[in-house]
Amino acid sequence: MSWRRGEVLIREGGAVDRVVLLERGLVKITAASMNGFTSVLALRGPGELIGELSCVDGETRSATATAMGSVSGVALAAPRFIALMEAHGGFALAVLRFVAVRLRESDIGRADLGALPTVARTALVLARLSRNYGSPVPESVGGAARRLVVNQQELAGAVGASRESVVRVLRELTERRLITVSRGQILVHDPAALAVWPDTE
Repeated sequence: MSWRRGEVLIREGGAVDRVVLLERGLVKITAASMNGFTSVLALRGPGELIGELSCVDGETRSATATAMGSVSGVALAAPRFIALMEAHGGFALAVLRFVAVRLRESDIGRADLGALPTVARTALVLARLSRNYGSPVPESVGGAARRLVVNQQELAGAVGASRESVVRVLRELTERRLITVSRGQILVHDPAALAVWPDTE
């Protein structure tokens, strides 16, 4: 199956009908709060599953998965997914390990970001996203740069700050030549250096 930018693969509150294994492109996972603010919980890319938790526990979807560009993947009907897990212990264990890794990363992320000011939080989120989901830029010095397809509103949701606050941080990071911002994407020149900024200054 394929989806265009902005198309919804899975909708929060929707029926549990399928699991999707992503093959190409990026998907953002979002959830709406009671006050109407939409938080970006995570990004998912090639080789990752989306929608598996609801299939396992039978609860309604807790988040929305939206294509951030051209996305393709394999959709597996929920009953078929459960049948595979029941019939093949190795498959079930692989899914469990996949979920465990994501939960561990989520816990570490919340612990790291909880006490940080917006400027450091934005830098750290950008570093992690670019390292995990950015496209390599071979012509960069040492090949360290990563190009991340994300807009300012999506980044603000991932950081947990207002768009205005994140824009100010992006301006500062640009002035310090740590990133280059263009329409719908951000070039991170050195994710490792950005991850520890501004402590290295």
